[in-house]
Amino acid sequence: MSLFFALLFYAAAVIFIAGLGIKIVDYVRTPAPLKIPTTPAPISAGGVWLRMLREAMLFESLFKSNLWLWAFGILFHGALLLVLIRHLRYFTEPVWFWVGWAQPFGLYAGFAMLAGLAGLWGRRFLVERVRYISTPSDHLMLALLAGIGLSGLGMKFIAHTDIVAVKAFFLGLMRFDLQPLPSHPGLYVHLLLVALLLIIFPFSKLLHAPGLFFSPTRNQADDPREKRHLAPWAAELERS
Repeated sequence: MSLFFALLFYAAAVIFIAGLGIKIVDYVRTPAPLKIPTTPAPISAGGVWLRMLREAMLFESLFKSNLWLWAFGILFHGALLLVLIRHLRYFTEPVWFWVGWAQPFGLYAGFAMLAGLAGLWGRRFLVERVRYISTPSDHLMLALLAGIGLSGLGMKFIAHTDIVAVKAFFLGLMRFDLQPLPSHPGLYVHLLLVALLLIIFPFSKLLHAPGLFFSPTRNQADDPREKRHLAPWAAELERS
């Protein structure tokens, strides 16, 4: 099983990094032929950076449009961030001091993450217009994330595993030095789901994470009178 999971995570890491890189390059190359910032919009580059920061950290536009959805979304994403920070201890030696500080918060953030997921998933059943446009992939993504959270909490509070050996395994992967993985069904389930998430991430709706920064409704300044917007391909046609 150690060899299986080692090969699985190497493959998942390659697919995740390569797939994400290809998608980002595609986003960069996709022209924005029109000036379409959602108003009220900033009129300077600094204002655009500030707006993007508020969108990425606080979900500003979602707060203005749907408070309930914003609450569940910010709860899930904030808790997920803490959980990811907590998991950095498995990939660092010595553990960075700020990762150590986050350990108690990251532990209980797992419950908050599941609460946020429950709210986001529940609206896909309870809100008629959202239920109508929900696809099987939407439910599968939420089920996958919930499975990761539940299996992780299960190992902490129900069936413990050897976390020292787990850390040695992942540090070994980073150094191309295979170490034995503890024999634990809950750990196997957790790692399988995490690897699956890494593999499908570049091909799923979860790409809204990097895609936010390439949205012309958010990353454009509202300055059409001061500066003419011309896509690169249009500029080439104009010169010819």
